[in-house]
This record gives sequence, structure tokens and C-alpha cells, in this order.
Amino acid sequence: MASVTSLSDSVQQHLASALTATRPEAAGADPLLRRSDRADYQANGILALAKKAKSNPRELAAEVVAHITTGDLIKDVEVSGPGFLNITIGDRAITENLAARYADDTGRLGVPHAAHPGTTVIDYAQPNVAKEMHVGHLRSAVIGDAVVQLLEFTGETVVRRHHIGDWGTQFGMLIQYLDEHPHELDHKAAEDGAVSGEEAMSNLDRLYKAARRHFDSDEEFKTRARRRVVDLQAGDPKTLAAWQKFVDESKIYFFSVFEKLDMEIRDADIVGESGYNDMLAETCRLLEESGVAVRSEGALCVFFEDVKGPDGKPVPLIVQKSDGGYGYAATDLSAIRDRVFSLKADTLLYVVDARQSLHFKMVFETARRAGWLNEDVTAEQLAFGTVLGKDGKPFKTRAGETVRLVDLLDEAIDRASAVVREKAQDLSEEEIAERGTQVGIGAVKYADLSTSANRDYKFDLDQMVSLNGDTSVYLQYAYARIRSILRKAGDVRPAAHPELELAEAERALGLHVDAFAETVAEAAREHAPHKLTAYLYQVASLYTSFYDKCPVLKAETPEQVENRLFLCDVTARTLHQGMALLGIRTPERL
Repeated sequence: MASVTSLSDSVQQHLASALTATRPEAAGADPLLRRSDRADYQANGILALAKKAKSNPRELAAEVVAHITTGDLIKDVEVSGPGFLNITIGDRAITENLAARYADDTGRLGVPHAAHPGTTVIDYAQPNVAKEMHVGHLRSAVIGDAVVQLLEFTGETVVRRHHIGDWGTQFGMLIQYLDEHPHELDHKAAEDGAVSGEEAMSNLDRLYKAARRHFDSDEEFKTRARRRVVDLQAGDPKTLAAWQKFVDESKIYFFSVFEKLDMEIRDADIVGESGYNDMLAETCRLLEESGVAVRSEGALCVFFEDVKGPDGKPVPLIVQKSDGGYGYAATDLSAIRDRVFSLKADTLLYVVDARQSLHFKMVFETARRAGWLNEDVTAEQLAFGTVLGKDGKPFKTRAGETVRLVDLLDEAIDRASAVVREKAQDLSEEEIAERGTQVGIGAVKYADLSTSANRDYKFDLDQMVSLNGDTSVYLQYAYARIRSILRKAGDVRPAAHPELELAEAERALGLHVDAFAETVAEAAREHAPHKLTAYLYQVASLYTSFYDKCPVLKAETPEQVENRLFLCDVTARTLHQGMALLGIRTPERL
């Protein structure tokens, strides 16, 4: 199926041609077209053009209008104010464009692929081995997953990477304790042989706390544990086998949490800190030989003019410590080398907490100086803000502890199930549970994604599962309402009738639904899922207004019934596809 040119792009092309015909030297100038409340679109580009040509903007606008052919697409154009153009689209063009999208049998609604797709490696959802996932892990997973879906939809080759914390000195303590208490990670025999994520996490948590107590109170154990770190880094087989047990146990737990988040995390994409071990020495050698890094008090450091500590002295990026150990910088720089030279990426994306911004700024600059990042390969941190409680402070339990992610998701599902049960008319208990999960998880994701990633947001479950306002539940109910109308229509099929005049609410909805392709392109290009959530909320709002003002099944003529059913269906498909790109389900009935 060929892609469909959106109405705004068609109008843009007409205006550009008219500008060039009026002033040949203006070829390539942007008409600056945007949606308007004065007409369907407004073009503001003539003001800048008139300034450049030292001519009267209103007169220039009138000349441009004379070169615009009105017809099915542009029904009317008039000069307004100091030289704006107000443009009205023909009803036939709206219906025909939507009909072309509706006919796309690939389900893409005529959305084109990007003109020049590349390869993006995206680093997101990075939990730590042997540690519980908490509310701080939510945003990286949710934002990262939505960006993956958006990029893949536009034709980008996306390589997912989950840089889990699976290496470091704490493993010496854990491995030594397991060695001395070999049955601590044994599983209870389940009937089907499966191990729950909850059991895996409680095993790890118990072992971690016991090992920490030993480490803090027993000097001899502490010495044995530190020796174990050396064995681990040297690749001792017995020590590595014990370490692998912790990684495997943690993955059982990770996968259970990601499954609850309705998110696909593949084992092959989990390449933690340990995955770059055998590159670290070479990374340091390359940086030192090229002069990018220098020895300072025995440590290998990279210095920056503009990065200074509170005392005004330069703060270096330490790639190798004076004792020969490697820090996060060495691992992150090795990962960049792997992603650029092995995975052939041209874009590196890191969905990481904004508090890591200075670290990544220094890592990226180091990689640029080393020549690993250049004009052709860019790296960007998609920095995200903090999840706050209703009080506007970082989200904690009443006891002041970090909130477990699983508890948060379970509570969202419980709240959503209560909302679904209250509204449900003909759903079984099993269906209420299933819909409650879809609505609850959708609510959490949508609240996160509808905030620009770099801003903090308040985690307010009452607001998230509300049927009113900018929530995923509002969108899901709009979708379910349309599906209900289409079922009630029985044998009457949706069909486009371009000859029909459209009511104002139909036009507003149709014009906005047609903008799906450009919204997806913009959200993908800017790695900004919040632009898609804002668009979808507007779709649902305009649909609600259309539903209130325009009878569908009781429209005046059979053709109008079919045309309104068609408008309903193309709206539903847009909501469904848009929500899927955000990782949110759209139940058929609610």
C-alpha cells in the first residue's frame, strides 16, 4: 500500500508552488502552515518573505492568492491581518484522504516510512542484578519502549540494549556467602516447575541482606569476599558460575516485572556491564595512546575546561582508578565502541535519569575526542525527570522507603479494576480482571508518557484512572464506545461518501485524524512520545464532541449513516494504532 500524503502536506506543496510562481527567488521558502481557529489552516510565511523582499506583506499575500487554484483540496483562501493566509479545505478532500488511509490493508493508515532510516541503538530498562526494581526504574522502561515502537514504525532499524548492573565489588560478598551457604538460592518445587518472580526476588533479597550483615560484622568474611572480587574479575570458572546464578535468578524476576508492564524484553538484548569486560583494557589503552586521557595521581582521567567542582577545580572523568579497577566510564565508553563499530549504529540513545546528565556529557565528549562519535554518529541522553508523590516530593512509602515497582503496578491494576467493575455492563469476572490489568498498566504508562520526559511528574493513581481528563482510560473508553457503535450497526457497513457535506464536528475530527502520520513522524524524530499522547487525547476529545453533535446510526440518510460509521472506524483504528505505539492496549469492550 502506498503512503498517503496528508492534507497539510498537500496544502503546503500548493502554497510553495504559488510562492515560487509569485516570486521565483522565493523557491524553497517555508509557507509556515499551521492549524488555526480562524480557518482550517493559516500560513504565516509571507510576512518574513515580504520583509526580505522589502514589499508590503498584504499586497504580496494577495499576489500569492492569485496563483492558488481553488478546487476539491483548497476550497477557499483569504488574506487576513498583516498578511496571513486563511485556508479552508474542501469536505470532499477530507473524506477522500481518510478513505485512502482506511483502504491501507497493512494497518499503517497510509503512514509513510522515514525517507532515510538509519540504525539506532537504544539503551533503556536497566535494572540491577540481585536488587528489587523500584519506582525509579519505571520511566526508563516505559519511555524507552515507546521510543522503540515509534522508531520501528517509521522504518528505523532499532537495536535494543538493557545495560543491567551485573558487575562490581558487591558480587564478591554475594558469591562468597552463597559458597558458604550453597542452598540459599534453591527453589521450592512448584507443580509446573516454574519459579515466580516474587520467589526469585525474595531469595535474592534474603541472601543479599544476610551477606551484607556478615560483611559488616565479620572481618574475616570481608577479607574472603574481597578476594572473591579479584577471582571474579580474573574469570575464575567456579566464581563465574556462582555469579551466573545471581544473574539467572534476577532475570526470572526481571521478566516477571516486564511481563506485568506488558513489555517485551528479550534475553539477547540484555547486555549488562559484564558484556564489555574484555574491552576495558583496550579502551583505556586507546584513550591514553591518543592523548585523550592522561594519568593523574595514578588514575587514568579525562579533563574538561567547563566541568568544575564546587571548589572551582576541574572534575575529571575517571576511566581507570589508581588501583587498576575500572569505573562506569570505562564500561560506557567500551559500550559506545561496540555500538558504533560492531552494531554499526548512527544514533545512540540513552534513556537514563537526568541526574546522570553530567556523567553522560563527559562520556560523549570523551568519545568525540577519541573519534568514536563524529558527524555521522550521534549520541543523545534522553534524560527523564523524577516520579513524585502527591506532595510533590520524590515518591516514597509512608515509612520513607523507595516504593517497589511491583506494588505500584498491583495497586494501579486494583484501582482500574474497580473503575471497570463500576462501569461494566456485561463483563464476566475474568473479563473484568483482564480489562482491569490493561486499564491499570495503560494508566501508569500514559501518565508517564504524557509528560515531557525531562520533567518530573506526580504519581496520582486517582487521577490516572479517572474517566475524565487527559488519561489513557478516557482514550480507551472512546475506543470501546466506537467499537460498540460498529457492533450495533449490524449489517450496515462503514463506507466513505466524499460527495456529502460535513458538519463542523465531522470536519474537525477528520482533519485531526488525518494528521496522524505527521504526528508519528515528529514524535519519532524528536524521541518525544508525549507529542503522540497529546495528539491522541485530542482525537478522543474531538470524537466525543462529534458523538454528542452528530447522530451516527440515526443520521438523516443511509449514506450519512455509512459515512459517519466510516469516520468512527477510521478514528478507532487511529486510536488503536497510536496507543499500540505507546505500549497501551485498547480493549474492544469496557
